[in-house]
Amino acid sequence: MRVIGLTGGIATGKSTVARMLAELGAAVVDADAIAREVVAPGKPAWHRLLSAFGPDILLEDGQVNRRLLGRLVFGCPQKVEMLNRATHPFIIEAVRRRIEELDRSGCRVAVLDAPLLLEAGLEDMVDEVWVVTAPRDVQLARLMQRDPDLGEDEAGARLDSQMPLEEKARRADVVIDNGDGLEETNRRVRDAWEAFGRGRGE
Repeated sequence: MRVIGLTGGIATGKSTVARMLAELGAAVVDADAIAREVVAPGKPAWHRLLSAFGPDILLEDGQVNRRLLGRLVFGCPQKVEMLNRATHPFIIEAVRRRIEELDRSGCRVAVLDAPLLLEAGLEDMVDEVWVVTAPRDVQLARLMQRDPDLGEDEAGARLDSQMPLEEKARRADVVIDNGDGLEETNRRVRDAWEAFGRGRGE
């Protein structure tokens, strides 16, 4: 089995590209979904978060208030590091298990959909890194549409807090520009998929 590592900046449309790849036959491993699973109440990562940040990060049902936690750590490298130490080992292990399960099942191509693929050093799990990009003004518009509470300055600060998109693109094997509409993005994804297939000898 070969694995595509799919990443990109916030609001570049990475999830859209992941759906397109799933339609082409890839099995998608969603690192964000796994991140939610590993912090379910009672799980080891949940206990670590509670120890690091206290009970105020929990909702009434014991679930982690991810939005509150995100605001709490935003702009504070020390708190981001605390969050990463509490969760990343469990996320990485769960991702690795999921990929191994797909390999054993006879899956031919998996996509690891991971926003922090490069930041977390997950390149060793994948055969190619695909980065989804979009112009900054498009990212800002999408981000503010997704979260109406964000003003333009705060949305811009969210973008600036991430690894620069240009740096991600430099480290990519494939760059998918998602700034020109869905039809054009779909064409680019199909072209990249066909090239990836040729690399598998298909």
